Amino acid sequence: MTEMIETVAPTEKVSGNYRWVVVAMAFIITIINYLDRSAISYAIGPLKREFGLNDAHFGFIAAAFGIGYGVMTVGGGIMVDRWGARSVWAGAAVLWSLVTAMLGLASGFWMLFAFRTILGIAEGPNFPALTRVVTDWLPVSERARSTAFDLAAVPLASVIGAPLISHLIVTLSWQMMFFILGSLGIVWSFFWLWLFTDYPQNNKRVGPEELLHIREGKPPEAGRSDAEIRSHELSLGKSTWKFMLLNPALMANNYAFFAFGYLLFFALTWLPEYFESTYGVHLKQVGWFLIAPWLTSAILLVTAGFISDRIWKKTGSMRAARSHLIWICQLLSAACFVPVVMIHDMQIALLLISLGLGLGLMPNACFYALNSDLAKDRAATSLGIMDFFFAAAGILSPILTGLLATATGNFNAAIWLMIGFAVTSAGAIFFFQHPDRDRHIAQG
Repeated sequence: MTEMIETVAPTEKVSGNYRWVVVAMAFIITIINYLDRSAISYAIGPLKREFGLNDAHFGFIAAAFGIGYGVMTVGGGIMVDRWGARSVWAGAAVLWSLVTAMLGLASGFWMLFAFRTILGIAEGPNFPALTRVVTDWLPVSERARSTAFDLAAVPLASVIGAPLISHLIVTLSWQMMFFILGSLGIVWSFFWLWLFTDYPQNNKRVGPEELLHIREGKPPEAGRSDAEIRSHELSLGKSTWKFMLLNPALMANNYAFFAFGYLLFFALTWLPEYFESTYGVHLKQVGWFLIAPWLTSAILLVTAGFISDRIWKKTGSMRAARSHLIWICQLLSAACFVPVVMIHDMQIALLLISLGLGLGLMPNACFYALNSDLAKDRAATSLGIMDFFFAAAGILSPILTGLLATATGNFNAAIWLMIGFAVTSAGAIFFFQHPDRDRHIAQG
């Protein structure tokens, strides 16, 4: 290690923390990503009035995103593993930003449905790219906290977006809101292409000490380009399709992520309408009401990342650091939502929904870290498979919630269904996820 450090010219200035600049860039685009995908939920009222839609119609429009996302998230993972996060993520950000702006041109149900489907396709590579970046730029001991930091952008996008988007709709129009949001990802893509390389050893801003830390003390591949390193890793073929699809730890992870997604899409799509229809809260007020659940989620999500990494350092056990955190949080989340359907009080509902959503989102980084831990050479593809289950939740949650709300006149049945998914997924993690054993199988 000393010899490697001494080969760097003493006058060369290098940062010892450039990996966190990369993590920050991933955080920014994830905020933009979720602002763009969730913006339509704040426009439910205006869209319903302008185009004569009901909750069932809007459920299908919201679900269209999941259809496109399901089509592309596995393909996006394969693309990222093959061509790298630098080019794929930048291209995806430009495309989904253009589609977001085009939503402002929609003139009815079918145009909204089509644009939302294309938006899902365009956003498909986003989280596989995030997983690839974390896998290649962070050591195992920092993956959960760095992933948690980036994924905290999901609820923080709603903390920012709830008042911002509702204000844009009320003061300008829902069309202008989409046009404004559509510009953000394009700006980000230019900075990403300038600052990022697929592997830290090929980035001139990364110093030798930081590089050895990232690679956990292993010397870098000398003289290899990003494309050559990628090709070499893929040629090893340790994480086969059979392993990624049928390994019990990953299968349990995928189902639990479906339950996670069901909760998230319920919140993203229907929380504004829930407070409007159940408690008569005006759209402009809803934006401020929703800061509480999303801010709670962001705080708990980041906290879980530090807890997971700390447990990993102390025990070296993925089951202790990842699995136990997942099933405990999901059970506690389900318990918080039970009183919501039994007690009609807005303050109690806001408190319990904040805790339930926060606890449900809390282990998000653990889902991601398990793909990096178990299928490092194809982390983006493995994450894409997991995200396919998330996309299925993105289809079912808006549709079933809309249908149940239309049929019953309230959201109680939809919330009970969401509770059922959380409880069964906690059981799947507890009984079937043993990542320490399966990691040795993958590496063997």
